[in-house]
Amino acid sequence: MRNFRTYDFWKDSMILAKVIYQITNSFPKYDAIINQMQRAAISIPSNIAEGSSRSSLNDFARYLEISIGSSYELETQIELSYMLKYINETEYNNLIINIQSIERRLHSFIKKIRSIN
Repeated sequence: MRNFRTYDFWKDSMILAKVIYQITNSFPKYDAIINQMQRAAISIPSNIAEGSSRSSLNDFARYLEISIGSSYELETQIELSYMLKYINETEYNNLIINIQSIERRLHSFIKKIRSIN
């Protein structure tokens, strides 16, 4: 069993989820994007954690890929939030930089895992 708490991309995705929760508090009260963004954000570290419990590297990699899918979903929602002027340019840039960093590290880690098998 792997300790998901040791992965920097898990730690950073937890911080990202917290930031998403904080930012969406300022969105219009009943906008559906709030729930969508929060669910996508928490799905990233959750799937990393769940995948780390799997015995096979292939299963672990599959859960990491699901995390990447959630990050792409969140990235799209961040784009829309910016277009709707729910977030400013600084918030947008910081979020995109952070999420793309997580995505790159997840891709690299998956590649490493797949090379072991």
